[in-house]
Amino acid sequence: MNFKNEEAVSPVIGVILMVAITVILAAVIAAFVFGMAGNVGTTKNVAATATQQGSDKIVITYQGGADAPDVEWLGITAPNGTVFRTYDDGTGKLVIDDVDTTALTDEKAPAVGATMTLHYDDTDTEEWTGRDHVVVTAHFSDGADQVILDTYV
Repeated sequence: MNFKNEEAVSPVIGVILMVAITVILAAVIAAFVFGMAGNVGTTKNVAATATQQGSDKIVITYQGGADAPDVEWLGITAPNGTVFRTYDDGTGKLVIDDVDTTALTDEKAPAVGATMTLHYDDTDTEEWTGRDHVVVTAHFSDGADQVILDTYV
């Protein structure tokens, strides 16, 4: 007679499963205790679109979204690397200007549907002729910044 001794297989598998479950639970508890899961921010819901008009204009349209009331201002990076911010010039007119040369004291978000036009500057080395990189960043009232448009036009 040929007998197989399989008595130890079930207890060994049970011990391995119990150790695995214990390690996983310890990792999850440690993540919460040490704050690793607490730094996750919420994604805001706002959008913008960009279109190119000829070789000298890029038009950015602010589409708004569920979190539009929390937007304080938009930052726009033009294809030549210049960074702009939307702000109120004191007359209630919303404009964009170079943040390197203008002290912005009353930054403001555009109204939903507002358009902002970036014009080609003759001092640049080349015109904006398609596949130009445009980035729009929204700054929110809670201090968070989020890219709302990163595209080539």
